Amino acid sequence: MPTDAELAAAYRAGGVRSPGEPMPTAADLADDYLRPLAELRAAVAGMTRDQLVARPVAGRWSTLEVLAHLADFEPVFVERMKRVLAYDVPPLAAADENAFFQALRYHDRDAAEELAVIEATRASAARLVRGLSPEQLARTGVHSVRGVQTLEQIIRSVTGHIAHHLPFVREKRAALGLS
Repeated sequence: MPTDAELAAAYRAGGVRSPGEPMPTAADLADDYLRPLAELRAAVAGMTRDQLVARPVAGRWSTLEVLAHLADFEPVFVERMKRVLAYDVPPLAAADENAFFQALRYHDRDAAEELAVIEATRASAARLVRGLSPEQLARTGVHSVRGVQTLEQIIRSVTGHIAHHLPFVREKRAALGLS
């Protein structure tokens, strides 16, 4: 089972496997994809609204902004997966998280609702991932920034998205004096 650091590294690397690393099974991909949910929920547990919207670390988003970002991008990522499955070598448009941040009033959102979106999106997609064949995992799309990506790479990258953001949430908790 990959660590949070390994999941986050896979996210930053675009889901590319290390040389010699075996192809994971669809079941392993689905399990890894679901695992960060409990850690995310634990990382925000017990935070008040004031703590969720606080920006105790200069230059960083608040915890609520991180949750809203995750809730906005999980469906984007799943849509990419579905495009790769449904179409032959589809284009996969990049999305600008800063444009979302500027336009979508993240501080007006509700943390519980954002967590529910993240969890429901991942639960639904994990059911899809669990049933994929090796041939389906090898299907490709063309990302507007990263270029050609296999479905496996997309799933591995997306799996690490929450793990990539967890250290920032924990950093905010620590800066607020929360354990």
